[in-house]
Amino acid sequence: MSTRIATRFAALKAQNRPALVAYVMAGDPDQATGQAILDMLPQAGADIIELGMPFSDPMADGVSVQRAGQRALAAGQTLRGVLAMVEDFRRKDTTTPIVLMGYYNPIYSMGVDAFLTAAVQAGVDGLIVVDLPPEEDDELCLPAMAVGINFIRLATPTTDDQRLPVVLNNTSGFVYYVSMNGVTGAAIKSRGAVGDAVARIKGHTDLPIVVGFGIKTADDAADIGRHADGIAVGSVLVDTVGNSLLDGKPTDKTVGALRDLVADLAAGVKRARA
Repeated sequence: MSTRIATRFAALKAQNRPALVAYVMAGDPDQATGQAILDMLPQAGADIIELGMPFSDPMADGVSVQRAGQRALAAGQTLRGVLAMVEDFRRKDTTTPIVLMGYYNPIYSMGVDAFLTAAVQAGVDGLIVVDLPPEEDDELCLPAMAVGINFIRLATPTTDDQRLPVVLNNTSGFVYYVSMNGVTGAAIKSRGAVGDAVARIKGHTDLPIVVGFGIKTADDAADIGRHADGIAVGSVLVDTVGNSLLDGKPTDKTVGALRDLVADLAAGVKRARA
């Protein structure tokens, strides 16, 4: 299907550079500041936005993303609030893809049909739901694809050649390659191994491969971007938000500090294949 995600990757391929995929937590540290952050990301250089859906029991998230989710929940964020942020964003930006990333429980609680109807109306382009394996595609993956929302799957270093076709089945938009075993926020141990893994996955699919987990600096972005179609950055972004707060409240540095970091990472991906 033709989507904003496919259009964006095609444009970046023509530019011979990888995508910068920026992850932020919806409503961190509050709804208004979270909206300002979301609206700022494309101007700072983000090509695709991953918007975290805060959840009280995030199994794959490291401390940084967990804290961001806790801040958002404490400020009153809900799944409907996340969708409202996307809807507001779409009034100003109709081209930047937004992928919601999180866990199935909030979607299940809202109801799959109600969620998908609201997501389409808001302008959501894709979903990454980390606790729904391919064996559960009937739950959300297939209904999402039926309404035009990409369902993006994770592959990991332990996804062998026997398992990989199962993971790739019904995956659309892009494949998210987790660069290490473990949770978000750790450091990449072998960049060469990441390149080998990307090449192996490309032998099984024509979808773009985005590498995430462990990318923190512009140099990281440039190095990994030589191999991947995109690099995803999250923990260092939400840490930047957290470090800018005063007594848990946003300051005049919160949005600006994040803008500067995203711009630096964007410069990194632009030199990845220079």
